[in-house]
Amino acid sequence: MDYLSRNKAAYDRLAKQRSVFARCATDEECQRPLATLDSRGWLPASVAGLNVLCLAAGGGWQSILYAAAGANVTVVDLSPQMLALDHREAAHRGYSLRLIETSMDDLHELADDSFDIVHHPVSTCYVPKVAPVFAEVSRVLKPNGLYISQHKQPVSLQVVGRDSQNRYVIGIEYYRDEPLPKVEDQSYRESGALEFLHRTEEILGGICAAGMVIEAFSEPKRADKNASPGDFRHRGNYIAPYYRIKARKVLQHHDNVSNSSALWVP
Repeated sequence: MDYLSRNKAAYDRLAKQRSVFARCATDEECQRPLATLDSRGWLPASVAGLNVLCLAAGGGWQSILYAAAGANVTVVDLSPQMLALDHREAAHRGYSLRLIETSMDDLHELADDSFDIVHHPVSTCYVPKVAPVFAEVSRVLKPNGLYISQHKQPVSLQVVGRDSQNRYVIGIEYYRDEPLPKVEDQSYRESGALEFLHRTEEILGGICAAGMVIEAFSEPKRADKNASPGDFRHRGNYIAPYYRIKARKVLQHHDNVSNSSALWVP
């Protein structure tokens, strides 16, 4: 089974099981949708009337919150069952969404320069190469458009388990192109999915190479000093699991500037 079929099946199953990855937005969250989406203040003060792409973001959370905030929302996801949750929740709340079933690196149905914001939760680990994803994001973003994304930190994906002293063991090579093997420690791995490790240079450098500039960067904290060994929050005390990135598509300026130059306008 190829990685697309495998990961589609995995997320269809997670959707049916009502996994944490398929948690829909609540009424309370919809009362303050931007505050729920954007604790770091990276989004505009208002998204009303903006075109937003929720990329690989099916499941009825991001899409519903953006719609509640007045955005025009398109959702792309590989899993029809995850998209079904967006459809169900939108119908329940009276929102109109555009839903597209496709891989995050194949956005041929979407026009160039058509989105003000691309919101991309953790999912690049499910494709073997990230450069095509970033190229597609840059293509569909309007000049000066925002790309908000989160990615699995590569060192976190190198962990295979714990030793007798509850120290976390790195047992997967950093320069690896093949899918990740099954490991004892499943803290930040999704059951049944095929995942790939992407190096920091591929994530950060890839975003820049696609014509975007990184404006902000953070490592969401998933740590608790009181957590027991084996709990994902215990591991979070030692290894930050995610990168969260705010990037902006650069503007091409052609007045008295060579075509090879790219200027960023805040």
